[in-house]
Amino acid sequence: MKIICVGRNYADHAKELNNEVPKEAVLFLKPETAIIHKNMPFFIPDFSNEVHHELELVVKINKLGKHIQPQFAHKYYSELTVGIDFTARDVQAECKKKGLPWEKAKAFDGSALVGKFVKKDQFSDVNALNIKMTNNENVVQEGNTSDMLNSIDQLIAYISTYFTLKIGDLIFTGTPSGVAPVKKDDFLELYLEEDKLAQVNVK
Repeated sequence: MKIICVGRNYADHAKELNNEVPKEAVLFLKPETAIIHKNMPFFIPDFSNEVHHELELVVKINKLGKHIQPQFAHKYYSELTVGIDFTARDVQAECKKKGLPWEKAKAFDGSALVGKFVKKDQFSDVNALNIKMTNNENVVQEGNTSDMLNSIDQLIAYISTYFTLKIGDLIFTGTPSGVAPVKKDDFLELYLEEDKLAQVNVK
């Protein structure tokens, strides 16, 4: 199982970090060891002083696919959830300054929270879904999938050009604006529409 993440898929998030809005999807990978085990907290790593939360819609692939056409992409997933791409922003900034890959900042152990999956068929339009995250009961991030620069189907088609998608693979589809540092004793709760699908304590 692999985790494919999409960077800068919301224009407002790209702008808040003073990044150029990309002309095509920005991709990076996380290993399976990035996933936080059920009921476990997120531990701020010793190597970072600035870890940000990034709320994302997450898609689970349900069939093998390569070079998938956009019009058929909807057949390759049946479940959705929300998750967090935890990012060591200070480490990422140093990597970017040196022209190095981001893996140390994005793919470290425990850097991915994945919520409870729900059937996509319960939603009338997956391209108009609200996602939201609270921190200690205060809303800190929210967005709508209609604002994604690349839709779910477009992402599946694009990603499958480079990587064979396999059953169980996860796609983190990008974060809206509102990313911010987490600190010890934060309590994050994630919502898809009105359903809370994930929560995590920060230690």
